[in-house]
Amino acid sequence: MVTKQAANRNLPDPFKISFAMGRGLIRLRPMLLRSALLVSALVLSACQPSSPDVEGAEFMAQLSPYCGQAYEGRVVSDDPLDDDWKTETIIANFDFCSDTGVRIPVYVGEDQSREWLLALGDDGLIALRHQHTHEDGTPDAVTMYGGKSAAGSNATRQEFPADDRTKTLFDEQEIPESKPNVWAMEIHPDDDMFAYELKRPERFFRLEFDLSTPVEPPTDTQ
Repeated sequence: MVTKQAANRNLPDPFKISFAMGRGLIRLRPMLLRSALLVSALVLSACQPSSPDVEGAEFMAQLSPYCGQAYEGRVVSDDPLDDDWKTETIIANFDFCSDTGVRIPVYVGEDQSREWLLALGDDGLIALRHQHTHEDGTPDAVTMYGGKSAAGSNATRQEFPADDRTKTLFDEQEIPESKPNVWAMEIHPDDDMFAYELKRPERFFRLEFDLSTPVEPPTDTQ
């Protein structure tokens, strides 16, 4: 079993703040712990230097009407590596939203180990982090990876190339083939569609969610 101390060591330094804020925090429900991690992500994002406008605030604002709702999605790409996903019910739950942060737990069948965290910094860029946890709520070895909005992102599509911290993590976990990853999210209210995407040479994965019909999210067991 992974101890909380070991899980803490696996987190990047800015996220250890969540644990250092008080030992009692660790004993709270995992949902509250994940909320604290999102706050740390916001702090990290806000400390970056200024960058060109990529309409990050506009993108975040377009997500806000869907907060508090969950939506079913499907795999629309055709990589055989994703065939298992195509047989599962996939749900994105917009369970926390603010002007500067969005948390989206992602359920793949009975697997509740994934969350997408979005944080808007003072530089106008959005930071995307993927959080992965074990069933007991402790962090997976490969977690909190992602990047920040790339040039050319806009109010409907944000692209996030893997940042240096993510590339270091992938080297440490012996998955260097993932270092060229570019993630993307899209929001198209007029088409009732939200999308998540991953691409790199010889790899493409895309989910599209139907925003026209909210669904009941699974009970959170983590």
